[in-house]
This record gives sequence, structure tokens and C-alpha cells, in this order.
Amino acid sequence: MKKIGLLGGMSWESSLEYYRIINEEVKKKLGGTHSAKCVLNSLEFAEIEMLQHQNKWDKLTELMVFEANNLKNAGADFIVICTNTMHKMASEIEETTSLHVLHIADTTGDAIKQADMNTVGLLGTRFTMEGDFYKKRLKDTFDIKTLIPVENDRQIIHYVIYQELVKGILKEESRIQYLEIIDKLRREGAQGVILGCTEIPLLIKQDRSPVPIFDTTTIHAKAAVKYALMES
Repeated sequence: MKKIGLLGGMSWESSLEYYRIINEEVKKKLGGTHSAKCVLNSLEFAEIEMLQHQNKWDKLTELMVFEANNLKNAGADFIVICTNTMHKMASEIEETTSLHVLHIADTTGDAIKQADMNTVGLLGTRFTMEGDFYKKRLKDTFDIKTLIPVENDRQIIHYVIYQELVKGILKEESRIQYLEIIDKLRREGAQGVILGCTEIPLLIKQDRSPVPIFDTTTIHAKAAVKYALMES
């Protein structure tokens, strides 16, 4: 079993889900008292959030690379970034550490193709929805078209993530707003919707969604176990 290097704490609520899912999946596959070989480096999210909203991505890249090297020094065989947005610097982390970064867009793209879909909506932070690092990878690698919400809806999604979800606050009114936005994307042609922020699955479940959802936390965590066990 490969040792999984988890870059977490962004936020800790979703990192907790990663740890739970990874260990449950290992136990499911191997049985008995098996658990995952992993090391978790949990960052201080207040610092990350401040730099994100100050648009200091160079500083964030330096920080993420430094912390990824700490995982390497701790014996990690590959890296799992436990957040969608911070995959903006996945290539820099991979180049600097020489460790494979299991990219969340790749694992999600695989799931979308397995579901035989080619057009999906994307919910996430403003940085994820408006940037190219996620959408372009889905297009170039999987030929998947990605739809994003209109400006006002993107503001709602971003606000709820940073003012509620990362603080562990789950509001029914926010759930309803998210579901309305998902339905708008459905009407625009989305066959499914990517929950492209690892906190969103805490709020949105499949039984309430008008279209299939792609829970990136679960997809990514299960893919990490598959890679750690070197399954084809």
C-alpha cells in the first residue's frame, strides 16, 4: 500500500470527510482491521482564505509547495490536495516534489465519462468556477463541456462556501438556493453537476438534486485508495 499524503485543512470539515472515506474504503477493500497508510498536513485555513481573496496566488503556491515537501519528507508516496480550488498549483507541486498529484479534475472527469455524460455544470468557489484550471482540464483531457452559473448565482455560491460551509454551518435556505441554481444549469443543458468544492457535498445530497451530482470529495478520496492499492 502506498502512503497517501493529504494536504488538508482547507477546510478541516472536508478533510475530515476525506480521512473517513479513505479509511472506510480501505477497510471495504481489504477487510479485517486494515486502514489507510497516510500522513495529513493540515493547513491553517484563515491564512489560505486571506491570501485567496487578496489574489496572492504566487504566495499561495510557495506555501502549498512547502507543505507538500513536508509530506514528501514524511514519507508520502503521492499527494492528494483535499480541496478543489488549490489544484490551481497542482503542476507546481508535482514538479517541485517529484511526487504524483492525484488531480481532482481527472478523477471527476473519469466519473463523468463513466456516466456517459459530456456536458456538466460546475459549482465551486469563484476561483474554481471562473478560472480555467478546472474547466480546461476537463475539456482537454475528457472532452467535457462545463457550464457555470451566471454572475449573481456565482456570488451566492461563493458566499455560502466561505461564510457558512467552511465554518460547518448548514442552512436550509442556502440548500434551496443551491438546488435552484443546479436546476437552472439543468435547463441550460447540464446532464449532471460537479460539486466542485469539497464542502458542498456537506450541503447537497443526490436525493434533492434534479440531476446526477458528482461529489468530488467522495470521488477523489476513493480514487486515492485505488491508487494507493495500485488497482488498475
